Amino acid sequence: MIIIGIDPGASGGVAVYDEDEHALYTHKCPDNTKAMTAIINSAKARSWIDDQQLMCAIEKVHAFPTDARSSAFKFGVNFGKWLGILGSLNVSTIEVTPQTWMKDFQPLPKIKKDRKNELKRIASEMFPENKITLSTSDAALIAAWCLEYNKKKED
Repeated sequence: MIIIGIDPGASGGVAVYDEDEHALYTHKCPDNTKAMTAIINSAKARSWIDDQQLMCAIEKVHAFPTDARSSAFKFGVNFGKWLGILGSLNVSTIEVTPQTWMKDFQPLPKIKKDRKNELKRIASEMFPENKITLSTSDAALIAAWCLEYNKKKED
């Protein structure tokens, strides 16, 4: 199975986990649709060539009332781009809330900065062969969550 994990924020990232190779490929969230599509197309091609199932989990997020209007709009546009790309390429996708995927990594600090650093530490330990950054850590953990979710579904 090949799993794509997406943290759709502009400062987020994308992680592609190839279960057969036990390899994780991470990318900072591209700033254009062409580059976003290239990442998904690459994962789709790899799954087709290796005859593996392809699955994506994208963080289902929303803007908060305290967010600035322009940043909330940009955030929503980015989320919509990802959904459009995944839909047009017919990639099976799960939208997962942060509370749901983070549940497997509890306990986590309440303060956002501390929580982000802890998630980065966890992802770095799970994938020591990768250079995990604050941009890619959530995506890597979303991919790991999706893999476990699918295993539980199969049982």
